[in-house]
Amino acid sequence: MTEQHKPSEQTESLDPQHAADQAATNPEHPDVELSSEQDIITKLETELAQAQAKMAEQQDLMLRIKADADNARRRASQDVEKAHKFALEKFAGDLLPVVDNLERALAFINREDEAFTGIIEGVELTMKSFLDTVAKYGVQQIDPQGQPFNPEQHQAMTIQPSADVAPNTVTFVMQKGYELNGRLLRPAMVGVSKAPE
Repeated sequence: MTEQHKPSEQTESLDPQHAADQAATNPEHPDVELSSEQDIITKLETELAQAQAKMAEQQDLMLRIKADADNARRRASQDVEKAHKFALEKFAGDLLPVVDNLERALAFINREDEAFTGIIEGVELTMKSFLDTVAKYGVQQIDPQGQPFNPEQHQAMTIQPSADVAPNTVTFVMQKGYELNGRLLRPAMVGVSKAPE
């Protein structure tokens, strides 16, 4: 009977469920293997959390870099566009006195004298050709005669009372203004009306 009892003890000690139950009921002998696995799981969870945090940080950094690159590309594109639109600004500004002189020549020529008919036609054609040519490059003339005064495009040289037009109206143009692709090259010099006293 003694020999038969020994194998059953060995079977009980080899049974894993029995070993777990025994470890649970006997706190003096904890299962070292289970504790070790729990430490590994805890360590892996910590490393996973750190890896996920680092990945989120890297994704955020990548998005910032991409946004910076897009902004730089957009700014460069706008700079190139402005350079194309306004590259002629100084050149066009230097040409404006030529048109002024042609207009002055037409203003001082006696139009009633038939001897000047050819000269008048020639100067008018020259001025029209000049304005058409610069208009192809975005230069537009500002002639505000009879329009409301606009301080963004007009420079008031004198203010005179007038009962004929509404107050703040351009009554005469001393010198026409010009703009290049919507940007003011030179304001028009004008006289402005005010209500009579």
